[in-house]
Amino acid sequence: MNVHVINPLTDNRWDDLVARHPRASPFHQRGWLEALAHAYGYEALTLTSTPPGRPLEDGFVFCRVASWITGTRLVSLPFADHCDPLLSDSGDSAGFMGWLRAECDRKRWRYVEFRPLFSDPVSGSGVRPSLSYCFHELDLAPSLEQIFRGFHKDSIQRRIRRAEKEKFSYEVGGSADLVEDFYRLVLLTRRRQKLPPQPRSWFTHLVACMGDQLQIRMLRKDEAPVAAIMTLRHRSSVVYKYGCSDARFHHFGVMPLLFWRLIEESKAGGGGHIDFGRSDQDREGLITFKDKFGTTKKSLTYYRYTSPSRHVVGAAWSSHAMRQVFSVLPDAVLSTGGRLLYRHMG
Repeated sequence: MNVHVINPLTDNRWDDLVARHPRASPFHQRGWLEALAHAYGYEALTLTSTPPGRPLEDGFVFCRVASWITGTRLVSLPFADHCDPLLSDSGDSAGFMGWLRAECDRKRWRYVEFRPLFSDPVSGSGVRPSLSYCFHELDLAPSLEQIFRGFHKDSIQRRIRRAEKEKFSYEVGGSADLVEDFYRLVLLTRRRQKLPPQPRSWFTHLVACMGDQLQIRMLRKDEAPVAAIMTLRHRSSVVYKYGCSDARFHHFGVMPLLFWRLIEESKAGGGGHIDFGRSDQDREGLITFKDKFGTTKKSLTYYRYTSPSRHVVGAAWSSHAMRQVFSVLPDAVLSTGGRLLYRHMG
């Protein structure tokens, strides 16, 4: 196979492939790649077997992440829950894998990471499993009544009904004010999780670049934001990407209500399924919460090819001590820490 490298941000053939390929997702869209470039400076590239001047028959998209902390590597794709190669035939992956192995060894990249939802790595390619997550998805084919009956009665159904009685105000959109209130809730949530928040610029660029393929749904009490979710869309697929909340309102059922609104509106808009995203294996509470919406669950495994001469380091905030530090930092310092760290994580 002759492998050609193109820039998906300047080659419109990439947009055409994403629009028609059955395994494309919001993470393949130009908007996601543009947001990564603007917020973190990541360079996007796509491998294809198609020569110049012809419509793309396949594409394997990556970002080059260069960091003095975590090394230089290719990731498909940074901060995406999953990203399958868009191939015309499953056998095509062998040619791409050969090119990636050779480039990784020649350029001494730390590793090449793949995040497939459906695809399996090529046997004998030197690719090894790295991280593993739980993945949840909800089928929207049944009626709303059937979907609601599939929810856990106490944890989800009753909490939705209770939240509806509280008469929270509800807003959907992507305005600057909505993004600002969303980010305030992100800071609260990440502090609670003892993790640094994503930089504010990531969300502002994501909203600007994704356009009407992104929505923020927010609940307010007396005009104050209490819970919000951010979703992405590609054709009939809706992806829940970020959620944040004020813990003082959890007992009212604010998050179940937001997901119910998402389900109602996605089904009314022709959505076929909702991707509830990945969950860390040790986040038992989050996994159980997603289970109770009647979702299907599967394992999501990431894979890496690592150059034999390189050593892979973990995330800087994975230790208990670092989590404790992040949990007590002032908001301004916490936000700065996230801004400085995230571009190295990818």
